[in-house]
Amino acid sequence: MAGDPHSEAVKTTSSRIRALALTSGEPAGIGPDIALTAWLRRSELDLPPFYLLGDRAFFAERAKLLDLPVAFTEATPEDACAAFATALPVVDTGETATARPGQPDETSASAALASIRHAVDHVRSGRAGAVVTNPIAKSVLYRAGFRHPGHTEYLAELAADGGRTPQPVMMLWSPALAVVPVTIHVSLREAVAQLTSDLIVTTAKIAAADMKAHFGLARPRLAVSGLNPHAGEDGSLGSEDIDIVAPAVEALCKAGIDARGPLPADTMFHAAARKTYDCAVCMYHDQALIPIKTIAFEDAVNVTLGLPFIRTSPDHGTAFDIAGTGKANPSSLAAALRLAARMAATKPL
Repeated sequence: MAGDPHSEAVKTTSSRIRALALTSGEPAGIGPDIALTAWLRRSELDLPPFYLLGDRAFFAERAKLLDLPVAFTEATPEDACAAFATALPVVDTGETATARPGQPDETSASAALASIRHAVDHVRSGRAGAVVTNPIAKSVLYRAGFRHPGHTEYLAELAADGGRTPQPVMMLWSPALAVVPVTIHVSLREAVAQLTSDLIVTTAKIAAADMKAHFGLARPRLAVSGLNPHAGEDGSLGSEDIDIVAPAVEALCKAGIDARGPLPADTMFHAAARKTYDCAVCMYHDQALIPIKTIAFEDAVNVTLGLPFIRTSPDHGTAFDIAGTGKANPSSLAAALRLAARMAATKPL
């Protein structure tokens, strides 16, 4: 149906949105490769206008290495839409990148972070329609003094307003399935320790609000998984589903949100079950990401909810082993660009 986040028709037009700000990601990874390939296949992939943030000379060198006939043009966010049909617009960040494929160097962290900062500034100031981020290498950033667990937390800091930092929520979206993990990049032991009814409620409310605002769903349907096998089997396999998950679902229903659970996670993701909800709210990382990466490995999109701007990303890493080889698949990036454009089309211009 129109507006359903699982519809195949995630389309928009350049006349309805500003160009999307695409970050370089880790220069030594496949981010530059898939950005260049995506632009070359822009018509085939039905892509909205985007511009690439970073060092034009670096991108030109990567295109030469890959033997890709990409035409580049220096641009501003405002003229990127007009330029996009004939050349890939590049907006300079003032940072030079020199890393070779698969070999991050001393310029990698500064180049990657500068592109993120500029993208967020452009979208918050109304110059771009949304932020689309290519993969970063957290280990490279950590060695340069980066103090955030990852992309999401850094974006939340950049979104801080008046001293208040928004709580970001990670969604993995595909036409077949959307999932939100309540706890994310922590050990399973820590995930259980962190899990509270309040955290489930807060996460689910953010997911429901953003799905209503940007996915055209008047009343999103949330399926909330249990933590334990068989959702605890009435307490015989652990009390967390009775003590933590069930009260959260009750609170969500009282708040007017269409939520049900706790549901056994092992029966939530087959085709018939997926038709009964719009988003699966899961208790920990792998409970959410294993099913979506099994079902939609090539076209899943990472969406950050709860921010004052739209951010999507391909659902894969830097793939140092194939960077610069021409083997990188731009499908997930293309899906991220299309979804960002669709979500941005719901925002006032």
